[in-house]
Amino acid sequence: MMAELFLVRHGQASFGADNYDLLSARGEQQSVWLGEYFARQGIVFDRVICGTLRRHEQTVDGILRGMGRAGVGYDQHPGLNEYDFSGLFAALGDDHPVVTKMAAGSMRDHYRALKEMLHLWSQDKIRGPVPETWAQFQQRVADARAAIQNGAGQRVLAVSSGGPIAVTLQQAVAAPASSAIALNLQIRNSSISQYFYNAESFHLASFNGIPHLEDPERHEYRTYG
Repeated sequence: MMAELFLVRHGQASFGADNYDLLSARGEQQSVWLGEYFARQGIVFDRVICGTLRRHEQTVDGILRGMGRAGVGYDQHPGLNEYDFSGLFAALGDDHPVVTKMAAGSMRDHYRALKEMLHLWSQDKIRGPVPETWAQFQQRVADARAAIQNGAGQRVLAVSSGGPIAVTLQQAVAAPASSAIALNLQIRNSSISQYFYNAESFHLASFNGIPHLEDPERHEYRTYG
């Protein structure tokens, strides 16, 4: 019998604030609405897991509140954490001044710079000391997926970030690194990607869905940061 994974990106974080790793008010609302959606659909999880970042924990807490299950315990796995984009930008040093300048600009410019930096990272073209190599990032995401596949639960909720979610899909369909980078920048806050799996196989069912934000009155809550 195949188990089912709901892989969710955290709610909107605090871009431009002193601490990005906190949900915005909008991100908290996204999380609660997602939990309410699960409750309406009669979806109950027998295991919940997330990364160790604060925005992951806050998203889980919001989902559980929305489901009427506040206080339910959950596991954590560092393989679900985002890559250290600040550390990677810092590692560019003086080698890529155009990218560094873009990163300090508007949100649009920042994402353009992020895309360029990720390509450099995936090709091992960042000469400065990086927090982790692209291969190490790939491996820890694979380790997190293996922990889910080999763990308990027939219906699992996992909360992560855009990078690991994109790499999970890349690995599931054996796509190149460039696909993971393109997907990373498309993943919406509080979106759901669904997989069916057992210990030997892992299959995509749906990607980047936001059924809890389909109401026109909630369209302003469709965010990417």
